[in-house]
Order: sequence, then structure tokens, then C-alpha cells
Amino acid sequence: MTVTVLTLLKRRPGMTKAAFIAYYEDHHRLIGEQVLAGYATRYVRRFLHPLDGTDDICDPDVVMEIDFPDAATRDACFAAMADTATMAMIVADEERLFERPRIRSFQPEDHASILPA
Repeated sequence: MTVTVLTLLKRRPGMTKAAFIAYYEDHHRLIGEQVLAGYATRYVRRFLHPLDGTDDICDPDVVMEIDFPDAATRDACFAAMADTATMAMIVADEERLFERPRIRSFQPEDHASILPA
């Protein structure tokens, strides 16, 4: 059974949304691909653009979605990421990109509606 982890992330203060997306996709994504390889089956970044056009300070800028084949693989991935050198590499890059105290991760519980045609 697929296990999904959702993480809400906010860009660091003073960084434009365009610069945030560019850095994430050109640099930070590559770190994610490196540490998730062999564990995750899907790694998606969903950059959020408020429908009302208001960039509120409390809003996250991206939802990161990572799928794992099962909880054991997720746990093994997180354990590997906790390696001192790996974590130092991740944190150093996160500090260039995110407001780190606001990073929040979740395991979603899906409830889907079947809508009439």
C-alpha cells in the first residue's frame, strides 16, 4: 500500500516566489532526488498560487508530495536521511530556501467522493 508524505513549505523572507521556484527546481530538487532514490516512487512539488492573488505571509508556497511503497520503506528513507553528512547537506540548502521553523509534514488520510457525471 502506497504511503504518502505531504510537506508544507514557506520560502524564506525576502525571496520572491519566482526566485523560490527557480532555486527549488534547479538546485533543491536534485538533493531530494538524490536522497529519495531507491526509496520513493514519486516526488512532486506543487507550487501554490493563491486564487485571490493575495500572497499572505501565513500561506505555504509549496506542497511537497512523496510516495513510498510502504511505511517500512518510508521509515528506512528517513533513517538514511538522518545520517549526519546527509542531514547537514539538506539543512544547509534548506536555509537558502525555506523558513525552516515553518516546515510541517503530514501523512494524509484520503476520503474521496464519487461525483455524478
